[in-house]
Amino acid sequence: MEETTCERVEEGLRGRWAKRLFTPFAKAIVRYKLVEEGDRIAVCISGGKDSMLLAKLFQELKRHNKFPFELVFMAMDPGYSPENRKRIEENADLLGIPLTIFGSDIFENVYGVEKSPCYLCARMRRGHLYAKAKELGCNKIALGHHYDDVIETILMGMLYGGQMQTMMPRVDSAHFEGMRLIRPMYLVREDDIKAWRDFYGLEFLRCACKFTERREEEKLSVPTAALTSKRQRVKELIRELKKENPEVEQNIFMSAENVNLSTVIAYKDKSGVKRYFWEE
Repeated sequence: MEETTCERVEEGLRGRWAKRLFTPFAKAIVRYKLVEEGDRIAVCISGGKDSMLLAKLFQELKRHNKFPFELVFMAMDPGYSPENRKRIEENADLLGIPLTIFGSDIFENVYGVEKSPCYLCARMRRGHLYAKAKELGCNKIALGHHYDDVIETILMGMLYGGQMQTMMPRVDSAHFEGMRLIRPMYLVREDDIKAWRDFYGLEFLRCACKFTERREEEKLSVPTAALTSKRQRVKELIRELKKENPEVEQNIFMSAENVNLSTVIAYKDKSGVKRYFWEE
């Protein structure tokens, strides 16, 4: 009997892809204490390659877990086209992911916003995910951000925001008491995720919002530079730097761990107050 795609993917995470995907996933969970006994985790699926892989990695972890925890796989439909929603549902079935889908009107609310629509969309999505996860009895939501997202965020903060910060592996919610966001793919490389996707011939969603669709329609009349996101520019910068220094990505990542406060002009404490070096 021929193996299904789901069986091939699961076997691959235990074999061919274990070192590149499951090992860094498990390492991040242990290093940053992301999963604890008694957790009920909402694995949030957008329909893209990252979140779909996150779901499969969690299923694999659940098979070998050393303590009890529960998983809920959920996806928010913020206003997808019928075709995009169908693709998410079909991929979930193909990969054996028991998906709960709930709706929202985020795309409609963001569509007319010209300034930072992606940022607003992300904030609104986060709130809806927290609310639904809490409704389902979860204490954590898991997102599919990976290593490359982390280092790009570090550079974006420095180059465009004038600050030194990064995307944290776990964050306690300020607005939903008792809820925590975790990023278990914190140490997984994007190139490895793409290679996994392509190996199995999987086709996932990219950004499927109405703003992106409108932007695609206007490409011929809008300057190329205006269509390039800050994150894409940073991706290209890192790619160029890597040509002369193969360790540049690791160095960017480690810079957020090796902060020496004695050589920093100022920093913000937990309350947000700026502290200068002469105050110490």
